[in-house]
Amino acid sequence: MDVVEPVLKVLGTEPDPHAWIVWGDDPSARYVIMALAPAGLAICHVRVNVPGEGSRASGKLVRWGRVQVGELDVEMGGGHRLLSVQLETQVIRGVDADADLIAGFIHAVFAGIDGRPLPRLDADPARAARRAPAKAR
Repeated sequence: MDVVEPVLKVLGTEPDPHAWIVWGDDPSARYVIMALAPAGLAICHVRVNVPGEGSRASGKLVRWGRVQVGELDVEMGGGHRLLSVQLETQVIRGVDADADLIAGFIHAVFAGIDGRPLPRLDADPARAARRAPAKAR
């Protein structure tokens, strides 16, 4: 995170932004962080332990009017939900609880694209449920 946080800050994200991590083929070596910023979608590519350099991160800010998002697809079967969506060049998929988290993130992306205010972290029911004690759930 030492190389990621400064990149996201320069791209205009708030502290602890709504974000999604897309793990690469080798998650210990490469991954992509997509974070919401008031001006657009911050995309940070991370390479861990580059020989001779340590960890490395590069990023870009895609303005909301240029963010490319595909169709939000949901499939139900056998009591399970499967969700799939393409955001920029990344395909994001999840089942059940993960599908709910992805849907929340993508709806926040839609809000940014539409010019609506980005949702607050406290307003995210899935995130609040994860923080709540088990008895409160």
